[in-house]
Amino acid sequence: MEIDLAPEPPSEGVADLTLGSQVRCRKYQVQTLLSLFGQRQHMTPGALFVYGHTATGKSLVVQTLLSYHKLPHILINCVECSSPRVLFEHILNNIPQNPDADIPDCDDDDEEEYIQCDDMTSFVRQLTNIVSEKPFGEQTLYIVLDKAERLRDSHIFMLPALLRLQELTGLNICTILISEIVWEKFRFGTGFNEPYCLHFPDYSRHELMEIMCLDSPSTCDKELYSMYINIVLSVFHMVCRDLRELRHLAKLNFPYFIEPVLSGEADATQTRKLWRNIEPHLKKALKSVYLREVSSQQWEKMQQAELENPDLEQTLTPSHRCQVELPYYSKFLLIAAYLASYNPMKYDRRFFAKNAGKVSKRSKLVKKNERASNHLLGPKVFPIDRLMAIFYSIVEGKVVPSAHIYVQISSLVSLHLLSQVKGEDRIGMPKYKCLITLDFIRSIARTVQFDVMRYLYDFL
Repeated sequence: MEIDLAPEPPSEGVADLTLGSQVRCRKYQVQTLLSLFGQRQHMTPGALFVYGHTATGKSLVVQTLLSYHKLPHILINCVECSSPRVLFEHILNNIPQNPDADIPDCDDDDEEEYIQCDDMTSFVRQLTNIVSEKPFGEQTLYIVLDKAERLRDSHIFMLPALLRLQELTGLNICTILISEIVWEKFRFGTGFNEPYCLHFPDYSRHELMEIMCLDSPSTCDKELYSMYINIVLSVFHMVCRDLRELRHLAKLNFPYFIEPVLSGEADATQTRKLWRNIEPHLKKALKSVYLREVSSQQWEKMQQAELENPDLEQTLTPSHRCQVELPYYSKFLLIAAYLASYNPMKYDRRFFAKNAGKVSKRSKLVKKNERASNHLLGPKVFPIDRLMAIFYSIVEGKVVPSAHIYVQISSLVSLHLLSQVKGEDRIGMPKYKCLITLDFIRSIARTVQFDVMRYLYDFL
């Protein structure tokens, strides 16, 4: 059943063609939303909840339907609304003048005065007055809240009030929440108006192929590009269902697939040669799915450099992944934490005191007969005073104790390079444990010209 929404609706064939070119593989969801919207003057449900995984077409379908039929609507990304006041003022200052006009941009320099709003009571009152005076009259006003899961961290009254705007204002208003999590995780407290929930499932492999084939370059044969997309999905479909990620990977690696055809080394029908040419690039991209270690341009430069000189692959990639940018003193704090975690406490004087004396033969014999090394037993917990004592012993120059040093310890904990161990006694000094590997600390020590192996008990 098709419902006409536009003032002068186009013919059925033209409408289907236009919507079909903008929204693919979402016919059921489009028909459901159209049936819920109804005619312009009909009372729509007070709240709709659209949910599904990322890159499943939720925002695209809702925005396309509202824009195509020129329905009065307001689009809001909750990521940009840091407080309820920002959300209220954004809605009040972006109400369209008429159904055929686009959504106005909020600008303080407009002829109309910028509307300010501090609380929900004032928002409901001003919204009622403004919408009642608009020329679209009794037509439904749609308030679309994208990334609605951000509203759960807002004030407790926010979600119940937004879901009951139609009831509170007495107007034909529909609130549409778009989220990546299910509705059950939104419920807390009372006063909720249960919305109509519409699920957007993940695209199947056939649907992904249909959508990704739309990115075919004008200079490339559609059958050849369809074969390339089939190869990409055969590699990535089991580990990645995100449409945006798949389209990014397909666009990034397509020049390497088409290179033998353009150079004349292979024909478009020689699938095996084309697969051999693209296989190493796809395997390398498979290791960094969802991980943006470098930008796309840097990735292309690295790929081109490896094509010209294959020996660079073993020299560039490991060094790139083993380095991390840290402040100067944070590196020495991390080295001191590693030494405190893997060295016995009774040997600190031997390593860091200036007049520690020589090591006796008896101590060497005892160490030689030990059963397990400290690295096999794992990191040990150490107090902060031991950490600072080792830090002041190994750092170059005189460092004045200050709050900046202790702030860097907290930063290392937040980066999960150190772990703070909570004891039963809260009054006692904090204790920590180092979480990094030997290869990682060696690369860090190399950047500050510090021989960490010389101070490790297991490698004497």
